[in-house]
Amino acid sequence: MNGIAVNTIVATAGFVAGIVFGATAQRTNFCTMGALSDIVFMDDHRRFRAWMLAIAVAMIGSQALHMTGVIDLGRSIYLAANFGWLGAILGGLLFGFGMTLTGGCGNKTLVRLGAGNLKSIVVFLFLAISAYMTLRGLLGVARVNVIEVTNLDLKARGLDAQGLPDMLSALGLPQRLARGLAVCAIAGACLVYCLKDAAFRASPPHLASGLIIGALIPAGWLITGVLGADDFNPTPLATFTFVAPAGETVQYLMTYTGATINFGIAVVAGVIAGAFVMAKATGTFKLESFVDADDFLRHMLGGVMMGAGGVLALGCTIGQGISGLSTLALGSLLAFASIVAGGVLGFKYLEEGSVGGALRALLARG
Repeated sequence: MNGIAVNTIVATAGFVAGIVFGATAQRTNFCTMGALSDIVFMDDHRRFRAWMLAIAVAMIGSQALHMTGVIDLGRSIYLAANFGWLGAILGGLLFGFGMTLTGGCGNKTLVRLGAGNLKSIVVFLFLAISAYMTLRGLLGVARVNVIEVTNLDLKARGLDAQGLPDMLSALGLPQRLARGLAVCAIAGACLVYCLKDAAFRASPPHLASGLIIGALIPAGWLITGVLGADDFNPTPLATFTFVAPAGETVQYLMTYTGATINFGIAVVAGVIAGAFVMAKATGTFKLESFVDADDFLRHMLGGVMMGAGGVLALGCTIGQGISGLSTLALGSLLAFASIVAGGVLGFKYLEEGSVGGALRALLARG
């Protein structure tokens, strides 16, 4: 198949998938930062359960594709044998803290942008610039020379990848059995946690958001891994994530000549378009701007932290928190936990007014 045709097919499919994501997130108010906020401030776990349902659906679908040979998840960045534990921790904490300053994570920024929130334009631009600087620019030097020098070479320790099945196999379990056990344990626990709650089961928007967002992750693997298959110019295996693609989107807009729309850029555009269409259809489109200079500075700083943190952690609440976890990568579990911890710390910071006060409040709480 012609390389240009493959890129066009992948980008078109990615754009359509992004529209579904954006429309769903806008209609159901799916937001991973909001899920943590609901728990901390209102003791409402429904949006967090929707996130857990999305993880379970994404994991089951992705692992089914891998075990049937449709795609090879070993080609994804999440399962690299070069285990970036420090980047996952620091990046996750930075991203989690930053998203509380902006009032939403990477996907929510795009959804709000589509729905008319002018603050999200600032967040998106600073997130994108910070991400690209950390990926390939000035901050990339520090990332390579300070963070990545601590990476662990798992191959030197007898492991081919950082997947949980690989680690279980090292203990003597057959690879296929190890994978099945890992999926049953993690996805099963997520499903039990979600569906045991009557309030969650009685909430169609939360159920729908978890099912649809979760199903889009294996759909992304299919788009890049099957539609993007080409003997001479294969599309890198990827699915939904929003930090690095945001940087690539801004670069594409500034260097159109000779640039190519990839899956990530197309998804970013699709999410904004889907949220716009849904907001208009439901009468929720509304222009919203900053309250004051402090509000602007808080969103700007949050965008910078999310951009740098997302690159260090290799993903955001969607990129690592759902897509990465669908591969059963150890780094994704570490990044996910760090994002949650950073988010909780950020909420306490907003309450207490300082990081020290936030830490004291968390320690006092136990």
